[in-house]
Amino acid sequence: MHRDDAEMAERADMFVNRKRPNLIITKLIPILSGFGKSEWFKPDILIEDRYDLSQYGLEAEVICIPGHSQGSVGILTTRGDLFCGDLFENTNGPALNPLMDDPTAARSSVAKLEGLKIGTIYPGHGQPFMMQSLAKGRP
Repeated sequence: MHRDDAEMAERADMFVNRKRPNLIITKLIPILSGFGKSEWFKPDILIEDRYDLSQYGLEAEVICIPGHSQGSVGILTTRGDLFCGDLFENTNGPALNPLMDDPTAARSSVAKLEGLKIGTIYPGHGQPFMMQSLAKGRP
């Protein structure tokens, strides 16, 4: 887990370090997900940008892509597949996830990704899409 999100896990509070808490979400998500004090944990490994995952048998690296949360990360494989968590969604077409803690950081993350060799993006919600769709002005 990225160190910027570790406190959320350690305190079992997914809103502890958010800039823009949404009162509906802060009350509704814990009720619907059952996320509470019994789900706290301390991450075994705190990762940083470009953390190499080959020692774990994965030909991939961690890419820091803040926006949804401060410590949002993606996994970029050597083949160019990006598993991006909640930065993007593709439920009605590729788009930034509407639940962004820091929209400015999210836009910076998109710019960072545009400079990498990425083929397919696997979002946290919805269907995979091609990186080329970003270059065409989407999302």
